[in-house]
Amino acid sequence: MSALLAVAVGLATGILSGCGVGGGSLLMLYLTLFAGMGQYQAAGINLLYFLACAPAALWAHLKNGLVGKKAALWCIAAGVPAAVAASLLAAHMDTGWLRRVFGLFLLCVGVKECFAKRK
Repeated sequence: MSALLAVAVGLATGILSGCGVGGGSLLMLYLTLFAGMGQYQAAGINLLYFLACAPAALWAHLKNGLVGKKAALWCIAAGVPAAVAASLLAAHMDTGWLRRVFGLFLLCVGVKECFAKRK
């Protein structure tokens, strides 16, 4: 039953990730809170999962004209070095502190989304 639940969660978070909802964050919550994984292991699985889901989502968004190619290049140019630097920093941080900071980040994003005005 737990393998079936894991597959269902993976499928649901993959679909949500492709729609831009934040399925990766939901996958992290599932892996750490319900599957009992440590923060680093869950983050590694989440990154590998993202690498598998991202090409399909990018292709769909490019096909529908939803991606500004110039903006995407700037985001890649800034995002790759920032991701490398953040991962190196995270490798030297206490896991408990990192988990609390991540939880606070998710809480702030959730509150912001609940009260954000829609265009």
